[in-house]
Amino acid sequence: MRIILAPMEGVVDYTMRELLTAVGGIDQCVTEFIRVSDRLLPPAVFRRLAPELGQQGITQAGTVVLLQLLGSDPQVVAENAARAVELGAPGIDLNFGCPAKTVNKSRGGAILLDEPELVGDIVAAVRRSVPSEIPVSAKMRLGYRDKSRALENAHAIESAGAQSLAVHARTKEEGYKPPAHWEWIARIREAVSVPVVANGEVWTPGDFERCRVISGCDDIMIGRGLVANPFLALAIKGQPLSMDDAWGAALVLLERFHRQVMENLSVRHVHGRLKQWVQMLGWHFPQARNLFVSLRTERDPERLLTLLAEAHKRHVAVYGESSLFKERFEARIA
Repeated sequence: MRIILAPMEGVVDYTMRELLTAVGGIDQCVTEFIRVSDRLLPPAVFRRLAPELGQQGITQAGTVVLLQLLGSDPQVVAENAARAVELGAPGIDLNFGCPAKTVNKSRGGAILLDEPELVGDIVAAVRRSVPSEIPVSAKMRLGYRDKSRALENAHAIESAGAQSLAVHARTKEEGYKPPAHWEWIARIREAVSVPVVANGEVWTPGDFERCRVISGCDDIMIGRGLVANPFLALAIKGQPLSMDDAWGAALVLLERFHRQVMENLSVRHVHGRLKQWVQMLGWHFPQARNLFVSLRTERDPERLLTLLAEAHKRHVAVYGESSLFKERFEARIA
């Protein structure tokens, strides 16, 4: 059983991958997609979106990070895949699932699921372009408007030489609205011989177990669930934290995250990244919703840092510092 951190554009970047894998329980990551259209991208583009290339393709915690490409020209995608491997990518993942309108309008992501033959051509070109020992995987949705070509796309990806296939259990039109159709993942898993990874609507250990039972998949990819609860992978693997301990640990993660973002982004963008994560944490932690109220109108990065420190101090005063946090996480995320 593996838990894979899903790619989420504008959310699960290098900093987020570093922190979430340091917490533990995550077995593999996939980068945000690198968009390729009509040319071979310079190395700087790859290194900017995937700094792990300079770390032997792993996070500081030792978690492997596959590099994801998105594009519709088989030859151009293949050339960029070869360059990514030359730069140190331990594996290539191909995006056939992005539902963003701007991406789909430029013939990328989920729109390609209307052209299974092209999907297969892209996978085959990439497979030929990289050494045989480099894994090539793909991520797809169940379709663009409907699910009528789900099995055809899965077969095209398998036949073209992909080593594994992650399936987000919704169409592009269904977006992220519940439910996720895990039974369709089971149909795909039964129709192909490559390993299939289930993705969609896993927020709790209970969701994880139901997804595994219905889909029949041993491996699960989680995106929003892990961003909302950075300790979900540990809970799934039998190492749960209490809600109070988890929130105390989340406050420390937020401070580390904010400091890193302050180093990497211009001042005018820093507050947005912090607030984005606090809002997403609010999907799991009620305390995050109250914290967001205190942060909402503040834009100064240093003042935001002070507000985070004050929130952590208040939490420790009431609940104490989590011994589990100090034992498992503190040294790894320092």
